[in-house]
Amino acid sequence: MTDLVDRATQRHPLLEWAWSLVRLDFVGIPFGALFFCLSLTPSLLPRDWLFAGIIGGVNAAVGYGIGVLVGKLFHRLVLRGRPWWPPSRNALWWCKGLTIAGSIALPVAMIVPAAAWQRQVSALMGIDGPATPGYYRALVVAVLFGAVVVAVARVVRDAIRVLARFLIRRWHVNDEVALFIGTAVVVVLLLTLVNGVLFRGFLAGASRVFQPQNATTRAGVEQPMEPERSGSPASFAHWDTLGYQGRNFVATGPDAAELTRLNGTPGREPIRVYAGLQSAQTDTGRVALLLSELERTHAFDRKVLAIVPTTGTGWVNPLAARALELMYNGDTAMVALQYSYLPSWISFVGDAQKSAESGRMLIDAVHQRWERLPADHRPKLLLYGESLGSLAGQSAFGYLPDISAMGFDSVLWVGPPNASTLWRALVARRDPGSPEVAPRYDGGRTVRFSEAGDTAEIRRDTAAPWLGTRVLYLQHASDPIVWRSPDLLFSKPDWLSEPPGRDRSPAMRWYPFVTFSQVGVDVFKAADLPGGHGHNYGTYVLDGWAAVAPPPGWTDADTERVRAALEKTMAEDGPPS
Repeated sequence: MTDLVDRATQRHPLLEWAWSLVRLDFVGIPFGALFFCLSLTPSLLPRDWLFAGIIGGVNAAVGYGIGVLVGKLFHRLVLRGRPWWPPSRNALWWCKGLTIAGSIALPVAMIVPAAAWQRQVSALMGIDGPATPGYYRALVVAVLFGAVVVAVARVVRDAIRVLARFLIRRWHVNDEVALFIGTAVVVVLLLTLVNGVLFRGFLAGASRVFQPQNATTRAGVEQPMEPERSGSPASFAHWDTLGYQGRNFVATGPDAAELTRLNGTPGREPIRVYAGLQSAQTDTGRVALLLSELERTHAFDRKVLAIVPTTGTGWVNPLAARALELMYNGDTAMVALQYSYLPSWISFVGDAQKSAESGRMLIDAVHQRWERLPADHRPKLLLYGESLGSLAGQSAFGYLPDISAMGFDSVLWVGPPNASTLWRALVARRDPGSPEVAPRYDGGRTVRFSEAGDTAEIRRDTAAPWLGTRVLYLQHASDPIVWRSPDLLFSKPDWLSEPPGRDRSPAMRWYPFVTFSQVGVDVFKAADLPGGHGHNYGTYVLDGWAAVAPPPGWTDADTERVRAALEKTMAEDGPPS
């Protein structure tokens, strides 16, 4: 069949080139099949057939490329010049036929255990897993996706060859030198195209998509009338400048009447201060506006003042905000600042530095104003950050002692991205014998880590004695935001060598590149899991607050009472968004 196609395409150069884009190398085929099969092994989160196919296609293409390289090196270094090579035509065809047949049969057979693994991972998350017959669609997606990746790689290869031939003919450059120059030129052009034109175009396109939503208001959300809220008629921050998430933040949450009913004592109207991207022209102007809002609302007279660096869109977890207000019966003030209207993953890829600078600016400004108060008239200073908001908050501190030195009473960081500098330093310097998934640092004197998703476990991890400033990281063993790292490309992390965490499959293994791609794709599904799994921390943020900032006399029964109120709110309003 191949000979027939070759004879047909030899008469048409364009067809011959098109055929070269899809024709497969004999040695690359089994390597591609192997990498595809490895990609079907379980990772942190359950995958449907579409994501399994995408991951499988990428890994098959990478494996194919490795196989081609291995085959060429083996032929050049081992087989060339051997008297018994090449073998007879019949022997070669039998070898190729058996290899190709095995390379087809193995992926087909691998779908059966792959679907079973996904059902096991799904069961850990409390959801239904995929049926085996439907999972075979992953094969089709993988073939199509892998073919596109291989074809693109061959286009790049052909561009290098064309440039090398030009250099040889025009300037009579040595073959190896021409190939090196051609490769360098094409790589530089590709990097410039991807990092420059395509990346800027992607960010511009994302801006056009998400900026209009920032100007909208969620159904049912109305301008607050209470002067304790930004966006109210009394506020310096106008309602229409707060952005989509800012309007959600200031217009929702418990009021004094609800707090009174829940806690049985007169509640106060919680203070929520927020500045959106349109609230002022510059970062400095927005921070100054926030300080004016804090002064206007008398936020420094409250029992608790919480600084909340936001995620990419300016989102503040409504469960975290409501939980703290319910615990303190409204005697609270919260301040947050929007720095982008792009989703967190785009903000992280596009400009993580902007997140860090925003968090540092917000924390420094509020802290400096708080520090000017008499020591006996200061509210408790709290810091909360979730996901990219956690990374933004950590950026304000070079070292762990800085948190205590600045006077923070409590810090709660939830689902910290792996790129968080402070988190990485603490995990790397954890106490000997403590696992990476639940590390212990300095005996837990100031900072502690807890594998969220289990109230009893959080209480054990945060049990007394715990004096002075309390810093708590809540993280899931199944959260790809926490565990995805470039190091996964070529090195096995400690958390995959240790016994699995509460909701990580014991069948998960590390494979070069494969695991990195699996966890990378897991990121896109991380927030879609039930509370207590992936990047959804549900009501366990309440356990975090109860651990680091409990009001005087707070009990476990109080925590459960507040949890019931939070769950009722979720049932009525839906999950946080």
